[in-house]
Amino acid sequence: MTYTIPELDTISRQLMSVERPKKAKMLVVDDEPDNLDLLYRTFRRDFTVLKAESGIHALQVLATEGEVAVIISDQRMPEMKGTEFLSRTVPQFPDTMRIILTGFTDVEDLVEAINSGQVYKYITKPWNPDELKAVVQRAAETYELLKQRTEELQRSQAQTALLSAIVRTAQDSADLDSCLSPIADAFGKTFHADGCILQRVENGALTTLSGIYTAEGDRLENWLDKDGLTKEAIASQKMQVALNIPADSNLAAMEHYAASGIQAHLIVPAVYRNTVNAVLSVQWKQPCTLREDELVLLHLSAQQVALALACRHDD
Repeated sequence: MTYTIPELDTISRQLMSVERPKKAKMLVVDDEPDNLDLLYRTFRRDFTVLKAESGIHALQVLATEGEVAVIISDQRMPEMKGTEFLSRTVPQFPDTMRIILTGFTDVEDLVEAINSGQVYKYITKPWNPDELKAVVQRAAETYELLKQRTEELQRSQAQTALLSAIVRTAQDSADLDSCLSPIADAFGKTFHADGCILQRVENGALTTLSGIYTAEGDRLENWLDKDGLTKEAIASQKMQVALNIPADSNLAAMEHYAASGIQAHLIVPAVYRNTVNAVLSVQWKQPCTLREDELVLLHLSAQQVALALACRHDD
C-alpha cells in the first residue's frame, strides 16, 4: 500500500513543526532624529523596524540584517539622496518595496526613480499618518505576493530538476550501485538536508547497497538498520516523519540520533508493485519545517526512484 494525498495531509498536520509567522521587517531612513523616532513608533507594532540616519548607514544595516519588506527613506539627506540610496538596494533586493518621503518638489528625481521601478510610492511631508499606514500596508502585501510567486517558481524549478535528475541518473549509470549516490545527492540538495541516504531493500530487509550525500562532504554514519522509523517505513510502506526529535522523548533517547546530532529525520519507502525496493532517509541537524507540497514531492519522487531502480535491476 502506498500513500494517498489525504494520508500525506494527515501526516503534515500531525507531525510537522509549525513556525509562527514573524513580523515583516521594515527599514526607516531619515537624518532627522524626530522623524526617525516617529516612523519607528508608527510601525513598531506591525513590523520589526530597523532605523538608519543616512543612506550609507542604511546600506550597512541591510548588509547585516538582509532583505526587508519595506524601506521608507527621506529624500533630502546629507551625502546621499534617498533615490540614490534606494537605487543601490535594487540589485540585491529586487522584491523590497521602496517609499520616498519628500518635503520638496524633486520632480525629476522622483519621476526617474518611479519609472525605473526603484520607488513604489512617494509621500509628501508632513505626511498624514493614516495615509502612510495605508500605503505601507499595501506595499507589504505586494511584497508578500512577490515573494510567494518567486518561491512558487523556485519550488517548481526544484521539483522539475529533482525528477529529471532521478530519470537521467538511472538511465546513465553503469549499474544499480552507481546510481544510488547521485540520486541521494539530488534529494539532499533539493531539501537542503545535512545528510541523505538511499538504501536498497530486498525481501523486507536493508541491503549493503546504498548511496550517501552529506552537505559538508563529511562521512555520514549509516544507522538505518538500528532505526525504528526505518523499520516502520518498510513494514507499513508509509512515510515516517520526525521533524523535531528533541521534542520527542522516545526518539531523543535513541543513541544513534544523539550520537549523530540529527534532530529531524524523514524516511520514505520507495514502493514498486507493492514491494519496498529502497528507502530514502533525509536528515537535518536542527528541527525543521516542511510544507505539505514538499511532503507530496518527496513521496512522488521516491516512487519514481522505485520505478527507476526496478528498471535498472531488470537490465
